Amino acid sequence: MQTESSRLTLGLRLNRQGLALNPSRLPVPEFSLLLVAFFWGTSYGVTKEALAFTSALAFIAIRFGLTSVMLLPMFLREMYQGKTGDFHRAIPTGLILLAIFLAETYGIFHTSASRAAFLISLCILITPFIEAIVKHQRPEPLILACALLSLFGVYLLTQTGHRTAADNGFSLNQGDLLILLAALLRAIMVVTTERLSKNSTLSAISITSIQSNVVTAGALIIFAFSDYPIAQLIPQSGEFWLAAFYLAFFCTLFALFAQNYGVRHTSSSRVALLTGSEPAFGALFAIIWLGESLNSIQMIGGGLILLASYLASRQQQ
Repeated sequence: MQTESSRLTLGLRLNRQGLALNPSRLPVPEFSLLLVAFFWGTSYGVTKEALAFTSALAFIAIRFGLTSVMLLPMFLREMYQGKTGDFHRAIPTGLILLAIFLAETYGIFHTSASRAAFLISLCILITPFIEAIVKHQRPEPLILACALLSLFGVYLLTQTGHRTAADNGFSLNQGDLLILLAALLRAIMVVTTERLSKNSTLSAISITSIQSNVVTAGALIIFAFSDYPIAQLIPQSGEFWLAAFYLAFFCTLFALFAQNYGVRHTSSSRVALLTGSEPAFGALFAIIWLGESLNSIQMIGGGLILLASYLASRQQQ
């Protein structure tokens, strides 16, 4: 990820002059966003493996507890500097984030990581509909067309390939429905964050730290009222803790900084294109690492979802 400062400076100058960069080298901002998409894509497969060692509730509490601890020094510094006075603005989004990860984690447990990666990307299409409802507006015609395309993609993605007289081969299992709920909640999260962040002095670090604290506390409270044994909060597997630290560091901390850096140094269309490759990385990782498989019809369906999500994101530029 390191690049010589002279080469980066030259690349920035060429960008300002509208000249083409060396096509053999991917610029740092674009590369950082591609890494974000990669890490987010792998998170579905890593989560599915981690859930073999503990419950979904314990996993959420551990993952976000680690994130909170990692962010604590930076959050305390900003609090000391008086930059966290309106911390209450981030609490509602933290509660929504808790609901997202409850639906998403239980969904991944009950479906394949590859299907989850594609289905969660539907949040890009759902967001403009939620925004239209809040603002009392009609969605753009292209958004409606993309929604229809994505629905057809979901139909193909959920084809089981095993048709009987009583079954047309279409199957949405419990996990798929939970992932779709998570996609809806993600869209609500985007609209809510936009409204609550207006005139807010909170930095991305403070927001992420507060949200992580809310998710951790919420998961622990629900866990305390459940019948799960307390031992689930301290899994004995080294493989689990490697997965938990990977998700906390690379999929949360690194993604936060890399995404902020990429957004500041490249165009919004490139951001949409590169981060929109998350489902593709998720499916590839699940196939290679977990040994999952998608038939040709399901792969076409996933591709249509990706295409619809990309077109919708460009419409929102």
